[in-house]
Amino acid sequence: MEQEQRRVTGVFSIHDSIQSLTSSLGSQSSCTVSPAAERLRHILREEDEPTPTLFTEMDTLQHEGGEMEWKESARWVKFEEKVEEGGERWSKPHVSTLSLHSLFELRTCLQTGCIMLDLEGYSLPQIVDDIIEKQVQEGLIAPEIREKISFVLLRKHRHQTKKPIHRSLADIGKPSPSNPSQCRSMNDISVTPSTDQLKNKFMKKIPRDAEASNVLIGEVDFLDKPFVAFVRLAQAATLGGLTEVPVPTRFLFVLLGPNGKAKSYNEIGRAMATLMVDDLFSDVAYKARDREDLIAGIDEFLDEVIVLPPGEWDPKIRIEPPKKLPSAEMRKSVFSLNELGQPNGNAGGGAASAEDEEMPAPHELGEELKFTGRFCGGLWLDIKRKVPWVFSDFYEGFHIQSVSAVLFIYLGCITNAITFGGLLGDATDNYQGVMESFLGTALAGMVFCLFGGQPLIILSSTGPILIFEKLLYEFSINNNIDYMEIRLWVGLHSCLQCLILVATDASYIIKYMTRFTEEGFSSLISFIFISDALKKMMSVFNYYPINRDFKPDYITSYRCDCQPPDQVSPLVLNTSSPLGLENFSDYSMFNFSALDWNQLSKKECLWFGGSLVGKSCKYIPDLAMLSFILFFGTYSMTISLKKFKASRYFPTKCRTFIADFAIIVSILVFCALDYVMSLDTPKLHVPTQIKPTRPDRGWIVMPFGKNPWWMCLASFVPALLVTILIFMDQQITAVIVNRKENKLKKGCGYHLDLFWVGILMAVCSFMGLPWYVAATVISIAHIDSLKMESESSAPGEQPQFLGVREQRLTGVLVFVLTGVSVFLAPVLQYIPMPVLYGVFLYMGVASLHGIQFWERMKLFLMPAKHQPDFVFLRHVPLRRVHLFTLVQITCLAVLWILKSTVAAIIFPVMILGLMVVRKMLDLIFSQHDLAWLDDILPDKDKKRKEDEKKKKEKKKARKSEEHNNSDEESKCPKDSLQSVEIPLKPMNPSCCPNPPNSDPSA
Repeated sequence: MEQEQRRVTGVFSIHDSIQSLTSSLGSQSSCTVSPAAERLRHILREEDEPTPTLFTEMDTLQHEGGEMEWKESARWVKFEEKVEEGGERWSKPHVSTLSLHSLFELRTCLQTGCIMLDLEGYSLPQIVDDIIEKQVQEGLIAPEIREKISFVLLRKHRHQTKKPIHRSLADIGKPSPSNPSQCRSMNDISVTPSTDQLKNKFMKKIPRDAEASNVLIGEVDFLDKPFVAFVRLAQAATLGGLTEVPVPTRFLFVLLGPNGKAKSYNEIGRAMATLMVDDLFSDVAYKARDREDLIAGIDEFLDEVIVLPPGEWDPKIRIEPPKKLPSAEMRKSVFSLNELGQPNGNAGGGAASAEDEEMPAPHELGEELKFTGRFCGGLWLDIKRKVPWVFSDFYEGFHIQSVSAVLFIYLGCITNAITFGGLLGDATDNYQGVMESFLGTALAGMVFCLFGGQPLIILSSTGPILIFEKLLYEFSINNNIDYMEIRLWVGLHSCLQCLILVATDASYIIKYMTRFTEEGFSSLISFIFISDALKKMMSVFNYYPINRDFKPDYITSYRCDCQPPDQVSPLVLNTSSPLGLENFSDYSMFNFSALDWNQLSKKECLWFGGSLVGKSCKYIPDLAMLSFILFFGTYSMTISLKKFKASRYFPTKCRTFIADFAIIVSILVFCALDYVMSLDTPKLHVPTQIKPTRPDRGWIVMPFGKNPWWMCLASFVPALLVTILIFMDQQITAVIVNRKENKLKKGCGYHLDLFWVGILMAVCSFMGLPWYVAATVISIAHIDSLKMESESSAPGEQPQFLGVREQRLTGVLVFVLTGVSVFLAPVLQYIPMPVLYGVFLYMGVASLHGIQFWERMKLFLMPAKHQPDFVFLRHVPLRRVHLFTLVQITCLAVLWILKSTVAAIIFPVMILGLMVVRKMLDLIFSQHDLAWLDDILPDKDKKRKEDEKKKKEKKKARKSEEHNNSDEESKCPKDSLQSVEIPLKPMNPSCCPNPPNSDPSA
């Protein structure tokens, strides 16, 4: 009789499984959703609040010397962690691998077992009593075993944080209790959470609003049929020592069965626990109205399950958690009542293909760049958008991460200011120099960070501006025109032109800048940073050449002597004496013959007119080699420490702290190395007095008096080039900073940014300070240093990127420090320049991270089989990818050549040329290819949406017509499954010939 019962049960389980699969096949052949998906569409609604995260714990019943206890065997937050066989440690988090048979058996359990939804329960004894009473009423268990089941379910739970229990001497030899009076013994489950639970550090991995689902699996000797119950409490309740962590329990799944099926029961429990942490099924479990809703959730899970053949894969292998989890929203949106989806995720309509589902999002830059058509309409909207965040822009900056960001960006800014100031001084005969660069950087940066629309942008000087200043100075000198006055009028005209662009909402043309233009521009700036860092490093080799002629074997012949001159003349003496002899008016009074020339230093020898003789006179210590060590060491150590966050060493907070302060740690380490070596490496030189670099100029430039009156008007023409440069540089950098990948939440301010850049142009022109615009690489570095990640992530789950710490405090502090750097000169003079060059190199390389153009360039060097699985390679032929990349490389080379020549003055116009080249690419590439490699231009995108909308309407009308003209047989024709004849009539468990509480493992 028992064998017959098991045979019927097995047939029943297999029949249900095939029924589920065939219903899915039927849905595909008839272009209608499956019954399970149709049911879920009415359960999962978009307007519903998100359900809490579930922490799932599975406990198995253990028998030790006649004593029973529940022992924690596995837990889930997103991935499975298993108690290793030794019982002393958790396994590494891994993806749960389930047998298909266990899922089918779980389905049977939920079909035949006791389902209690929204049970009012506040303690485990009360819940257990309600479950048993329900089973007795439905005739699923005999009343005689009520107390035995209750006794088993109320046994004590031993979690991984506890040691194994030991029976007291008084309990040794006592049989297991079998009457109600013994069901509440001293070994029963505790009513309140224990100290171990409250102190469990695992709580950091669980979200605060999480709830628990408990899975209890065991075998007992008094049952001949499985005891199955699935309970959802109306309100989550803390059930004492039931769960490892003090998280309130919402769900309870119990499976007790006869002896001999422990492995099968364990697999069913793992299947249940895995389902409970599945995003889609957990939503179904929370919102299910009856048993059939839960069955539909399992059917939908089965419909998406991937089966690995056992002969080609070892089930004992634990699959590492993926670095990036697929979005659950795509699966859930399928069942929205607003979508006509299919169970496999075609959310764009019944006829949508998988390719359409994965198509990149349209190129949209948000409402910030919409043309208002009103005077200063965009500027007014920017101000309204930023005002609500005024206070949070400051108090959100009070974080330890901000300290690292301030120091990092500060060092980058002062290095750039010194470098640019030195070059500007050489180009303009010191009309502008390092001091002007320092003050201008501090003034412009502070004002912009306080009042700008996007305070994460860092203002700095750029190469094209330097070239323009040089050409303007040469023009002034050649035509006897006062340089500072004409520069003032160029700045005023450029300010006026920027304000006109702001008033007319001209920034809206930025929406035509697709990824092609953005990546070309940002890559060029990054390569400039890398190139400049390497050039500056090579200049150290030129200044301190390596002595290749040194031979250790001839060290005895290396010497350098000071040879006195034949006749000492006062004319050979320098104006500054190393011995303090500047005030000597009668050189004849000094006894040169009494000098010991061999004891003089190099400087003293040359001052007195002597000459250096010997092979080692031109010897220079190998400062170049130490400089290279400082340069490359700073860069490589910064890269290594930034990656330390993903290492296996030290706790999470320690790794995060080291990664955040990677740049500062690297700088300090190599500054200390330089100090220990005590070699005269080139150091950072900061001005020590606040005064103009050129003595004959003041801090205010007068607009009239030195040039002809018509120069005031003529300067409008060169100002156009400056305006184009500022507009393109500023707005492209703003687009890169405001990318949706950065998850900024406080909105953009394109018009407000350009407004303040224009005002600062006028202010800096009046004070004779350099002009400033957004610095792409430093701004990207600022963003990178302020990125936030989730603090509590599930074991095995990568920390989720939450966004950027948007505030104004870091930028303001950076430029305040830049302004007071004059007073910090005694400290800053110990920083070697090669260390700062290494920081520059890191900033240039780091800004290339995440640029698709750079990833596509590397594909040229990779065989096809070794290429990463980029999504665009799945949809675009490789030859088309290479062609698109070659076009970008050609454009980048042209821009680089222009930048390196006198023609750099038309550099901003050529950036506009990138937009023209992108427009021409529409003639070479299809819109499908451009959607994956770039962005669709707004007009093209609008046309594509209209075409897709018309196509969907036609297919919807056609499908509606087919639905009206067909009956049930035409929806799923018999001819489509001629070789398989399976009854599709749903089978009701109540009419099943076998008892509903049959063994699911048979």
